[in-house]
Amino acid sequence: MGIHASLAASLRRQETAASDDWESTYRQMVLFDLAADMELGFFLSYYRNFAVPSIAAILSENGEIPHRPMKRSFDTAIVIYELISNGFDSDRGRGMVSLLNRVHRNVPGTRDDFLYVLITLLVVPIRWIQKQAWRQPTTAELEAATRFFAELGKRMNIQGMPASFAEAEQFFNDYEAANVGPTAAGQALLASTVQVFQSRLPLVLRPLARFMISTMLDDERLVSALGLPRATGLSRRSLRAGLRLRNAIYRRRPLKKDPHFEPGRAGSSVYPGGYSLDHIGPVNIPSKPIAVSHEIS
Repeated sequence: MGIHASLAASLRRQETAASDDWESTYRQMVLFDLAADMELGFFLSYYRNFAVPSIAAILSENGEIPHRPMKRSFDTAIVIYELISNGFDSDRGRGMVSLLNRVHRNVPGTRDDFLYVLITLLVVPIRWIQKQAWRQPTTAELEAATRFFAELGKRMNIQGMPASFAEAEQFFNDYEAANVGPTAAGQALLASTVQVFQSRLPLVLRPLARFMISTMLDDERLVSALGLPRATGLSRRSLRAGLRLRNAIYRRRPLKKDPHFEPGRAGSSVYPGGYSLDHIGPVNIPSKPIAVSHEIS
């Protein structure tokens, strides 16, 4: 596989990265080497939550996604990217962890529900990369990604975070096998957020957004639960061909010098002029008491 010298050099650094330098390794992976695929993986992980009835019910009742789907989607991404870009111990990183804990403090749910939401952000993007990206993730990157979300789980008081990516995958598989199912709430949540994916597409492709999501998810059980149209052989072949072409082009171009995300400058229809941290987060934070003991605090 012939690749540009700058990509090859970055890959060598990622292959030999020290285990205690996990924040920098994960940052390089997400913001530079595999940036486009990581962003798409984060999108796909967000949709999976809607296929779990208990999680879908909470998200629907909260009202943020149905009433402000664009803001909720972009805010969720911004929080993760802020943490990756700045690190947990930076002022901005501490602010994002504080926001997450404040938002989720009174949200009901079991420990496994909270763990699943966090682990989707680890497992889904990595699996997408393993199948579709221009190169495979390195061992150091898998370990760094796992460490990143283990640290986030620790700071959110989520118990039982897996110690390895393989353990995270096993939890993910077992949880989905036991919990994925169709609900009206979950399908309505997906319908309200399709516009976020559409906004990233050329105009001519926007009517195909639901079909494209179905093809990328590539999971019949999940597609059925979300009420999406089923992918066809043609759509799968088209996706593979398009990604092969994209990857071939990417391998021959130099590594971008600017990161995929710059704090405060994420342009979108929600924040066209950028944002400050006090813009991020839900309009209404739940305040009613919870009925279970496995909350985030």
